[in-house]
Amino acid sequence: MKTTIFNKISLPKLTKVQGYWQRQGFVKFIFLAVFGLFSYHSVSISNTSDQIQSVQDRAHKQASSVQTKLARRGDIQDRHGNILASSRLLKRVILDPVNIHPAFIPKLAEALAMDEATLSELLAKKRKIGLRYLPIKKNLTLTDPILEKLKQLKTQRIKVCRNKEVTQPLSLTDRVLNTIKWQAVVGEKTTVNKCRQERIGQALALRQDTQRYYPKSASMAPLLGRVNSENKGGSGIENEFEHVLAGVNGKVHLNFTDNQNKAYFNPKIKDELQHGNNIELTIDNDIQYHAYAAIKKSVLKHEADSGSAIILAPNGEVLAMVNYPADDPNNASLYNPSHYRNRVLSDKVEPGSTMKPFTMLLALDQGKITAQDDELIDVSKSIGHLKSNQEVRKYGDAITVKKILQKSHNLGTVNVAERLSDEAMYDTWHKLGFSQPLGLIPSVENSGSLRHYSSWGLADKRTLSFGHGPMETNLAQLARAYLVFANEGAIPPLKLIKNTVSYKENTQVFSPQATNKIAHLLAAVASWKGSGYRARIKGYDVAGKTGTAEMVVDGKYHKTGAKRTFFTGFVPVDQPKYIMAVRLDHPKKCYVYKRPDLKNSCEGSNSAAMVFSDTMKRILTNDANIKLSLK
Repeated sequence: MKTTIFNKISLPKLTKVQGYWQRQGFVKFIFLAVFGLFSYHSVSISNTSDQIQSVQDRAHKQASSVQTKLARRGDIQDRHGNILASSRLLKRVILDPVNIHPAFIPKLAEALAMDEATLSELLAKKRKIGLRYLPIKKNLTLTDPILEKLKQLKTQRIKVCRNKEVTQPLSLTDRVLNTIKWQAVVGEKTTVNKCRQERIGQALALRQDTQRYYPKSASMAPLLGRVNSENKGGSGIENEFEHVLAGVNGKVHLNFTDNQNKAYFNPKIKDELQHGNNIELTIDNDIQYHAYAAIKKSVLKHEADSGSAIILAPNGEVLAMVNYPADDPNNASLYNPSHYRNRVLSDKVEPGSTMKPFTMLLALDQGKITAQDDELIDVSKSIGHLKSNQEVRKYGDAITVKKILQKSHNLGTVNVAERLSDEAMYDTWHKLGFSQPLGLIPSVENSGSLRHYSSWGLADKRTLSFGHGPMETNLAQLARAYLVFANEGAIPPLKLIKNTVSYKENTQVFSPQATNKIAHLLAAVASWKGSGYRARIKGYDVAGKTGTAEMVVDGKYHKTGAKRTFFTGFVPVDQPKYIMAVRLDHPKKCYVYKRPDLKNSCEGSNSAAMVFSDTMKRILTNDANIKLSLK
C-alpha cells in the first residue's frame, strides 16, 4: 500500500503550561472590570452633565452672602453733655441643643456659672423637641467674666465618644458585581464606639446685642420715652427724633469670584453703615431731678392723681420737663402707657387764676388802670355770677390792683376786664402763644384752644380774665407766657434741642414799664399775706401767681372737690433766671400751714406753690450766681 508523506509526519501534541487557568481567570476579571467601569461611567456622565450647571450655581450661592452691620443708636444728652439715653454694646449667648455633646456640659455649665444638672436637663428638654436656637444668657456686658470663659472654651478640644453604625467592607467580587449591576450586595452593618478630640464649634455662639439704657431712670421717662422691642423709638424724644437717632444699618454683599485662576471674595457695599447722631437737649440734668423729686413728693403727700412741671430759662430754653407717675424705662417688665404721658405738652386745661397778671398787664398798658397804691377798684357790685357780698365783708368796697393779685380776687379782676375790649383781650392772648403750636415734640403736643372773640358770649371775656371760658392751654404754653417778666414784655419761642436755630423772633406783647410794675406786684403774692405764701424761699425774692380750677368730669365742672391746682412763678423778681409752672391733678389731702394735722380744701396755695418752693430751694442753693436777698 502506498502511503503519503503526511502519514509519515506526526504533528507535535499541544500541552497546557503551569498556571494557565489562573492567568486566564485574571485576564477575564480585568476585562469584566474594565467593561463594567466603562458602562457605569457612560451612564453616570450623561446624568451628571445635566447637573453641572446647577451644582455650580449652588456652589456660588453658598459662597455668596449678605452681611449686616448694625448701626449704633445715637445718645441723648443734657445741655452739659451728660448721658440721658445711650445704647450699650452687649453680648448674648446662643446654644444649639441638638449639637451640644454631653461631654461639653460640665465645662459649659462652669463657664456660664450655671448648675450642671440644671443645664443638662434644659438642653435635653430642648433637644427632644429639636430646638436649634436657645438664648441662654442675655445682656452681658463686654467685660463680663462669662464671655472670657466662653471664648476659652471654644478653643479647647475635649474627648468626645459617639456610637456610629459602620458598614463592613465588601469583597472584591461583591464590589465588581455591584459595579456591573449584576447583583446587589449590601455589606453587614455593625455599631462601634469612636472617640476623638473635638471643639464645641458652632453649637456655642456669641452674638452682638444692644440695650437702650436710661441712667436717670423714671425722672426722664415721659420726656425721653423709650424704644420698643425692635430698638425703635416708641414715644417721647426717642420717637420724635427716630430719623436722627436710629442711623442706617450697613449691608455688604460678599460674592466668591474665580477669575483667571485667582479665587477671592469680592465685597460690594449695598448700604453704607451710618451710625445714629447724638441729640443734645437744653435740659439740665440736675434741675430736672430736683423738679421731679418735688413733684413726686407732692403727688404722694397730697394723694393727687398726677403732677407735672416745667422750668424755663429767660431765653426760652427748657431746663426741666417732669411728670409723675412715671416708670423706669430700664425695667422691661414695667409698662403703663399713662406713665409715659407727657402731661406738660399733651393735656389742655383751664389754667385758672394764673392768667390774672396778663389781664392787669393789658389794662395797665392801655391806660385803663395805674396799678398804684392809691388806686382803688370798686368791688361793691356783683358782676354776672360773681357776688360781691362775701368779698365786701372780707376786703371792703374797693381794693387795690396789688391786693387783687395778692388775694386772687375774681370780682376785682373782672371789674378791670370790663374796661377792655373783646378784641384786645383775644389779640393779647393770641400773642402770648395760647392755641399756638410750640414745636417741641409735635407728635404729643396739644396746642389747646382760644375761641375767636366774634363767638364770645357776655360771660366769656369775664371768665377769660381769670383763666376759664373760651380758652384751654397746656402747661408749657402757660410757662412761656410768663417769660414776658424775664424779657421786658417780650416772649421768645421755646427751645428743647440745643444748638438749633429758631426762625421765630421774640414777640413784644407788653411794654417794659408795665411788665416791670406787675412783676413787683406779683412778689406780694409770694409773701405772708399773699395766696402763694407757701412759695416763699427764705433769702430770695420770689414772684408768681396761684391758680385753682374745677376739673371737668363728664362734660360738667366737678363741684365736690375734683380740682387742678397751679402755681406759676419766677425768681429772682428783678431779671428772673428761672420760670416755673406747676400743676397738680385732683390733690385730695391738703393741710393748714401752722396746723399740719388739720385738713383744708386743696388750692394752688397749699399744694402747687409748695412744689415751686421745694424745687427752687434746691436749685438756688447750687446756683452761686444768684445772690441772697438782704431782706
